[in-house]
Formats: sequence, C-alpha cells, structure tokens
Amino acid sequence: MTIPDLPEPAFSDLESMLSRKFGKEIANYFSGSPLNRVSFLRTDHSFLSAALKHSTTSFLVFNNLNPLAKDPSNLEYLSYADVRPLIGEDPYSKSEEQLVSEYNSTVTVPQLLFLGLDERNKQGLTFNIYTGSPFFAVDVTPKGTIQSQAESLLQSLQSRGLRFLEGRIQAALPAQDAAIYAQARALLDWNARNPFCAQCGQPTMSINGGMKRTCPPKDMASLAGSVGGTVGATPTERPDCATRKGISNVCFPRTDPTVIMAVVSFDGKKVLIGRQKRWPPHWYSTLAGFVEPAESVEEAVRREVWEESGVKLGRVVIHSTQPWPYPANLMIGAVAQCIPGGEEIILKHDPELEDARWAEMEEIREALRVGTSGLGEPAQEGYREGNLRLPAGTAIANQLLAAVANGFNGEGPKI
Repeated sequence: MTIPDLPEPAFSDLESMLSRKFGKEIANYFSGSPLNRVSFLRTDHSFLSAALKHSTTSFLVFNNLNPLAKDPSNLEYLSYADVRPLIGEDPYSKSEEQLVSEYNSTVTVPQLLFLGLDERNKQGLTFNIYTGSPFFAVDVTPKGTIQSQAESLLQSLQSRGLRFLEGRIQAALPAQDAAIYAQARALLDWNARNPFCAQCGQPTMSINGGMKRTCPPKDMASLAGSVGGTVGATPTERPDCATRKGISNVCFPRTDPTVIMAVVSFDGKKVLIGRQKRWPPHWYSTLAGFVEPAESVEEAVRREVWEESGVKLGRVVIHSTQPWPYPANLMIGAVAQCIPGGEEIILKHDPELEDARWAEMEEIREALRVGTSGLGEPAQEGYREGNLRLPAGTAIANQLLAAVANGFNGEGPKI
C-alpha cells in the first residue's frame, strides 16, 4: 500500500517567535482538515437547510462505518439528489425546538452530520459573511423504518461501480480526505453508540447538526421509551430526567485522550520500543496508554511507561497530536527521558507487552528508512528479513521516533 503524504502544518512558512523557540508545528495523519466547521451555525436550521441543497454540497456516506469510495485511495462524495430519497426533502425545515417537541422513538431518522465549509471554493454557498462548499456525512446503514430506502440506495451505488471500504483503519486516503473521513467516522460512531440517555435510559435524538444528543421530554410513540411501539395521537410525557435541567442538558461527543511516547535513555543514545503478542515478528513501536481522570499528560506518560516496561522517566515534552477515529481518541505524542538508573526493563507489572527493549538510534534510523509499513504489510525495498519493523508514516509513533532519531523538526539533534 502506498503511504500518503502527511498534511501541511498550518502556516508552515510563517516565521514567528514560537516557531523560532520551539520549531515548526508537526501535523499528523487524520488532522489537517480543509473544512471550517463553523460550529456556531449548527443550531441555525435556515443555514443547514440552505447548505443541504446547495449545488456544491458534498455528502460522504457510510455503511456500518465504512466510507463510500471508488477505491482505497479515493473517497466518493454524493450529491443532495443522491441522498434525498433517504434523508427526505429537508430534515431542517423545522426548528430544532419543533423537532424535539415532535420526537417519535418509533421512527428511524437517518443520522446526518454537518461537517463544515470548504472555503477554498468561492463559488460555494454564501451565508452571512461565510462562503464555501458545504460537507455532510450520512449513515446509510439499513435499519429500522428506513431499511428499504437505505437498501435501495446501496443497490444504486453498487450499480455505479462504487463500494464501501471495509477494514478497521483507512490509511491510504489523501491527507485532506482522511481528515474529513476521520471527523465523520468518529461522530457517526459516537451517535450510534449513544441511542439511549445515560441518565434515564430513554431513547435520545440527534441535534446540533449531529454534534449533540438530547433526551426529549415527550414521545409521539404510544409507549414512553418504546422503540417499536405504535404511534400515538398525542405526545406522551416521558419520565423526568436530570439531563433536562441545568447546564448539562445535552450529551456531547467524547474524545478519549491517549498518550504515546518516544522514550530516550538518560544518555540520549537509545530509544525504548515495545511489542504486543498479536503483532507479526520483528514489529515494534512506541509505548502508549490512556490518560486517567485527574491525571496530567506528563503523569500519564510516566505511569504508563513504568506500568508497561518498568522504566522510570523524568522530563516529558509534548511533541504533537493526532486524531484517531477508532473510535474517538486524541493521541498526545510526547518525548520523554529516563532518570539516571531508571532504564531497567521490568515486564512484571502490566502484562500488556510481550517484549520491550532498548534500540540504538542507528537501528531506529535504518528501520525508518526501509522497515515501515502498515501492520503485516511488506516493507520497502532494501529491508533485510529479521531486522526491526516500525509503524508507517501515517502513525504518530513514526513521527515521534523520527523526531528523536533524526533531530527535532529537521534541525540538529537536541538530545
């Protein structure tokens, strides 16, 4: 598989006090979206309605979280006319307040997300002071009361030679498409995982352009909370719910912070790498783990490295971050250094790793040159069987290892 280029960092050519002090910004795969999310317009249904029907609007559709594509490197975007039989003429014709008051848990509403505006297209939709091509995402998975419409749409797409990309990770897309895909997949997954209120257990509904979910006070279904009941003539009052009171009256998408770190020895000459049992032979990567509640990023880095490898760390510096939509992680990349005498590897604490070891910088450099690819895929030309394998350039682990092995941000080594 060809590894796509990484996104360009924002204002990469701009010299500033911060860039001179800390170096250029690092942009990782799944970041760098070309879209302005204009999040403050998500509640404006006059805007969403106009955006939905504009001639420059693009719809990225998913079936079971798999995106529609021509091939693994090219997404296929649909038009309003393509998706209208499924989503209806205008799901934003009524205000958000009206839709909540008319909520019916027996009716399946296709999950629709407003992703943002591509402001590079000056011929796109103009709304107030904003101009750009609107982008939406739609879940076209056949289910509930929209099953037949969704199946018809899928058959139509199949007849056009299109397909949905299967597989857990999509890492062959061009950088900007990958960022749009990541935003859409993460939000569709979150909506699909939260059909019921965490407080009272009643069905929830999507609002705010797909970015929030609310627990409606009434239900047009005859049985309160029933997903399969018959439609009643008047709304049924639902049980009281704490989410309808105070400021915590909606459910927001979750993002799970995860630390991933390149750990260098106290003398700066070696890098700590580890491997899991399920990986192919010779594959290693940086260590990683979730940030726990009431824990700083630096504390999480030190804890995770000690738990997994027994190595003890001192200084921790954040390098860059990467959105990871599987399902909703933010990978916080760090570089950390051992304390004197803290380099002994002990795998007795947390059994997550099959092995951890110290690698010389030259071994890391050679693996970065010819030994990287997706997990289980062949290495580049020049790789010698049995040598170290490392993650592809689309993984933040690759960027972290390159930073410590080759010098930060293309400058001379600082360790």
